[in-house]
Amino acid sequence: MAVEYQILWVDDEIELLKPHILFLKEKGYSVTPVNNGLDAIELVKSESFDLILLDEQMAGMDGLTALQEFKEIAPSLPVVMVTKSEEESMMEQAIGARIDDYLTKPVNPSQILLICKKILDSKQIVSEKVSRDYTADFAAITARLMQAAHWSDWLDVATRLARWDVELDKHPDSGLQQTLSDQRREGNAGFGKFIERNYVDWLQGHDSPPLSTDVVSRFVLPHLQAGKRTVLVVVDNLRLDQWLVIEPALYDYFEIKRDYHFSILPTATPYSRNAIFAGLFPDEIEDKHPDLWQMGNDDESSLNKYERELLALQLQRLKVHLKPDFKYVKILDANEARQTERQIATLAELPLVALVINFVDILAHGRSDSRILREIIPDEAAYRSLTETWFSHSALFKILKELSARGNTVVLTSDHGSIRCMRGAKVLGDRETSTNLRYKYGRNVKSDSKFAIQIKDPREWHLPRGRLNTNYLIAREDYYFVYPTNYHYYLNHYKDTLQHGGVSLEEMILPVVTMQPLEA
Repeated sequence: MAVEYQILWVDDEIELLKPHILFLKEKGYSVTPVNNGLDAIELVKSESFDLILLDEQMAGMDGLTALQEFKEIAPSLPVVMVTKSEEESMMEQAIGARIDDYLTKPVNPSQILLICKKILDSKQIVSEKVSRDYTADFAAITARLMQAAHWSDWLDVATRLARWDVELDKHPDSGLQQTLSDQRREGNAGFGKFIERNYVDWLQGHDSPPLSTDVVSRFVLPHLQAGKRTVLVVVDNLRLDQWLVIEPALYDYFEIKRDYHFSILPTATPYSRNAIFAGLFPDEIEDKHPDLWQMGNDDESSLNKYERELLALQLQRLKVHLKPDFKYVKILDANEARQTERQIATLAELPLVALVINFVDILAHGRSDSRILREIIPDEAAYRSLTETWFSHSALFKILKELSARGNTVVLTSDHGSIRCMRGAKVLGDRETSTNLRYKYGRNVKSDSKFAIQIKDPREWHLPRGRLNTNYLIAREDYYFVYPTNYHYYLNHYKDTLQHGGVSLEEMILPVVTMQPLEA
């Protein structure tokens, strides 16, 4: 054993436990025996221990009283209660007093060893197993990357990488984070090439995955047709890895089925979220509903003013007639969130509610502009952790719990993800070129093909033409566009910011989660 753990064993019949103590010493543990609570308290004050084995029924000071003293002196010191009593009330009292585990007498050496390993060695054992498992899966993911020829292959790669992101967050000392990051970068390089070769075929209906345009018809419509009261939740800019850290909080309330869709390009709100609500590609919205599509304005909120109208038109095309009519709610701040939470009982009675949550997108953009947020979110693991913290205290979580209690079906998804941009790419364009960092449109906008997919014919990619001679650039991997003017200033200014609009696994492959309430 690399570390010799120090165990304090407190029992008024400690002499009878010598065989157990010798057994633990043979297994590499150092055991200090004490036969009363007062002496044990003095030892805890003066020495350092990794675990206390504490008899519950002792002459003089009993175990529960000693436990309170231990927790005052060393709150994080693990304590295992050893008791003769099997009464439920005694167990509850001990657990309420913050014991880490308990054993019922008589105990045998193997039980003691097992509980010591569980408390003292489990972290190391689990970390070693995770390292072995990732090393094995690393080879499998690499092989999949080399052979990926279908969108389902890339879906498998994306989900595996996201699961490992979340798993390795629990083991920050494993040293595997950089390996995983390098593997993800390799994956995004291959994914960009795959999208460039296959995306246009998808748009023509050739063996395509579910796209933004399919979310309502494929995942929401069946529930409406079955007469289920349904809530569509679109969390702007929620990535798959972020959903994976949120999902466990909902296991007590819903039966969860996770599917996926691919965001259309650009992976930006005016395109992908409008496509979800309209069930149409951007050029189709421009052609069929020009009054509901505006081009040339980079303000994403102004470009998504008509989501309710677009959803109404889609439901009409799908021959869905709801009575009463559906409700569309967009939550942009805490006040709107609280107001929606107060109204949820009324909303839950409607056949369909569409709920847009903007917090995660605000968080990503806020990190780009705020030095304090960059310190709070220095890396991807912190971004996931903060998302989890937000969700656990959010109005959204309370709303979802209430919907579960009221029997509503929930379909939750995202319009696009984001990527941590680390490399700049020079771009050329005139004054009217759009200002986005991960995609550009304008007249003769140009960049090196190593850094961007160049779209000369927007209609082939189902994108609006806008002005005459408009073309698009979509950033690959983790690149962001920088103009030659003041190049080095903007290169440094935007480096290590969370952006979206480009081609990456993080931005394009998104969860579509169907949640059915658990029966009470």
